[in-house]
Amino acid sequence: MMSAKAIIIRHAVLSDRDATLDVLLDAYGQYELVLPEPRWIEYKESIVASVDESATKARLVAELDGEVVGSVFLFDSSDAAYGRPELHIHTPIIRLLAVSQKARGYGVATELIRASAQLARDSGAETLHLHTSDMMDSAVRLYERLGFERAYDKDIMNGETLVKSYVLQLKKAALLQV
Repeated sequence: MMSAKAIIIRHAVLSDRDATLDVLLDAYGQYELVLPEPRWIEYKESIVASVDESATKARLVAELDGEVVGSVFLFDSSDAAYGRPELHIHTPIIRLLAVSQKARGYGVATELIRASAQLARDSGAETLHLHTSDMMDSAVRLYERLGFERAYDKDIMNGETLVKSYVLQLKKAALLQV
């Protein structure tokens, strides 16, 4: 069990690559038993590939007790995030929010989202978007609790899976009023 020390959110550096990958695989590994094996293999490969992509606007990591335990990637648009310009999202999108299983319950995800929202607002954006599926029910509850609202017109179908779009209005976000 980790002690209740301060969570440090910072921009990732090159030397964080392996720790970021470890966090992503640990966090998303919970879905290995939920997804059909071919889908899980494809999903895992896309996670690994994302660590080395250069299309991000920012990559943030969370440290707890000096250890990287969380990460999130911020993209400029739906084109940069997903290769989907047809979604017409031209404001920041967060992807691959991950918190290692041992660091859950400490507020790491909330702090990563808060830092992402602050970066987006500081860059002049009025909204912050994300996409998720029902499989990630605890994440959905967190997003809704933090003030994200459904953006049905930006939903994506990934095979048989509905990938739901959420948007946070940055000017009125309680998350940024702290």
